[in-house]
Amino acid sequence: MSHQITPVILSGGAGTRLWPMSRRDYPKQFLPLAGDNAMLEDTARRVAVPNRFAPVLVVCNEEHRFMVAEQLRRQEQTPQGILLEPVGRNTAPALTAAAQWLLERDPDAIMLVLPSDHVVQDVKAFRAAALTAGEAAQAGRLVTFGIEPRAPETGFGYIAAGDALAGIEGARAVEGFVEKPDLKTAERFVAGGNHFWNSGMFVFRADALLAEIEAFEPAIATATRAALDAGSEDLDFFRLDRAAFAEAPAESIDYAVMEKTDRAAVVPVDMGWSDVGSWRALWEIGSKDNAGNVVVGDVMQVGARDCYLRSDGTLVAAIGLEDFVVVASTDAVLVAPKDEVQQVRDIVDQLDKAGRSEAVTFPEVYRPWGWYKTLNAGPGFHVKRITLHAGGRVNLRRHRHAAQHWTVVSGTAHVTLEGEEHRLEPGESISIPAGAAHDLATADNRELSLIEVQAGPNAGRDAFERLEDG
Repeated sequence: MSHQITPVILSGGAGTRLWPMSRRDYPKQFLPLAGDNAMLEDTARRVAVPNRFAPVLVVCNEEHRFMVAEQLRRQEQTPQGILLEPVGRNTAPALTAAAQWLLERDPDAIMLVLPSDHVVQDVKAFRAAALTAGEAAQAGRLVTFGIEPRAPETGFGYIAAGDALAGIEGARAVEGFVEKPDLKTAERFVAGGNHFWNSGMFVFRADALLAEIEAFEPAIATATRAALDAGSEDLDFFRLDRAAFAEAPAESIDYAVMEKTDRAAVVPVDMGWSDVGSWRALWEIGSKDNAGNVVVGDVMQVGARDCYLRSDGTLVAAIGLEDFVVVASTDAVLVAPKDEVQQVRDIVDQLDKAGRSEAVTFPEVYRPWGWYKTLNAGPGFHVKRITLHAGGRVNLRRHRHAAQHWTVVSGTAHVTLEGEEHRLEPGESISIPAGAAHDLATADNRELSLIEVQAGPNAGRDAFERLEDG
């Protein structure tokens, strides 16, 4: 096909089933749960093929905007745009806004819709399926990827495939969609060979999607159009208008369009796909030792079998466990039988009710200039590691009630303290008294990393006074 496909990456959701690694402010798509890269990074890498796929368009929660921008920067990708959802309204409004945004720039736009938190192990098969789906979409079809089922899974929806599409090898009409079936029905689907797991990935022309939305869910199209018209540019992002977007009915694209349209098609594909919906799912796709254990991070074990053992923080030692999940982050530990990990959502609910921050926040926080991570904190002190991108700058500000001490770990820092300029190399330090005006920047074209120690009765909670924009 001659027209490039635009990948539209959906980066919403809370990912609570993968707590304690995934939090509402730092959900699973930003984490390296299934490899060396974060899942959002891997999703973007899959479509980094010039002349086949256009630069990505991302739709994300506005609180996650800097994490999205940072992970695309790590992959050296410049997106077409990053649309910010002020409130979550499910996938149909998100994709309608994306279609409308694209059509303003390309009336022939073809969208490849990709959740940001899926694993695809066979990238070659994925790309081939995407191009086949693109041909069907060019012909006016709304296409979904059907995953060849590996087992009678009851946790997925299924797609019933119909006749082959004329002239498009590998694509078939859709006879219907089936919600999560019982075990006997799922076994019959797998044995019959004509049903496929619904992956949640789609390809369609932006104008074809919008036509179906306007036919089946016109209130969504009206609300998202108003949200775009009243929206605004914000740095490298486009911020949808909150009041208008909140008027959109919260519907999935499956319910709003795919289950109603007579133009649905499916491309069956076996590409090592997983939606990584639980710790058990990560065990299933992980590399196992001779005893069936998946071991990630600083872990030692004796006599464990068929376990998922992971540490992203302190040492984990496991003895004699079988069919268990043990996951340690920097501030929480999960221990559960592998078959009961879905109940982790109940733990998150309890944390919410107790007002515990572990349900929401994560020690790493992203900003336009870089990121920081809390290393330790207590009464009267707060310790962070701060990293600035090459060329990054934290603009002029002052902390009224907490003093700061910075020690450079790597890179070179340029610090302005009460109008006086300082250049700091690794191992050198500077102290910033409470109330002193200061800024921080990289002194050259290298990343800068430093340790900050705040001290004072309001350390870590002292709201700064911004003395210039940015």
